[in-house]
Amino acid sequence: MTVAVHDAPRHTIHLPAPLVIARTAASHLFEATIAPLAIFYLVMSQLGLHWALIAALAWSYASVIRRMVLGQRLPGLLLMAAGLFTVRTVIAMVTGSTFIYFLQPTLGTFVVAGLFLASVRVGQPLAERLAHDFCPLPDALVRNSAVRRFFLRISLLWAFIYLVNGMTTLLLLLRSSLPTFLVMRTVSSTTLTICAIALSYVWFMRSLRAEGVALRWARSRP
Repeated sequence: MTVAVHDAPRHTIHLPAPLVIARTAASHLFEATIAPLAIFYLVMSQLGLHWALIAALAWSYASVIRRMVLGQRLPGLLLMAAGLFTVRTVIAMVTGSTFIYFLQPTLGTFVVAGLFLASVRVGQPLAERLAHDFCPLPDALVRNSAVRRFFLRISLLWAFIYLVNGMTTLLLLLRSSLPTFLVMRTVSSTTLTICAIALSYVWFMRSLRAEGVALRWARSRP
């Protein structure tokens, strides 16, 4: 009779508490995407499209400048959002079209998919850069060969997710009214993102186990 023996992890990586990571992720998402969109809708309902564009862009720039003045790290998500908001605002102000304003982030989704693919091509996976925005990964973990392969492959996964998200959003924009589009886009985009995050996490943990790497999470303070 043969008894299976599980090898003990050869390496242990210490990470922040899950609650700390969740708070960081929520903060970055709020700063880069939720807040500027909320400001845009609020100002547009009160003052019109022109001032809504300026207000949303001002928030993005103010967030970048504040971090630079305070000497804080600039999250990749925030930089991408500020860049996309700049392009969207310039084109929308020239055309004066709300449709064009909402079309641009859809096209930007395809651009981001291309960035993920290009990052794999040059061996600098974008998924790794964005992962640092939500969780400060130790150098010992990032240098691991299995983790490097994981970030390359997961960048391909996210490129596919952005392509699907972009195509879905474009169809909704062309075939739906604005209120329906806003609701359906939020539902479809959120669902895709949650599924991709869950798959990424499972894939990440399996990659580590295959290399004998264990994660040890810090305890949350009461």
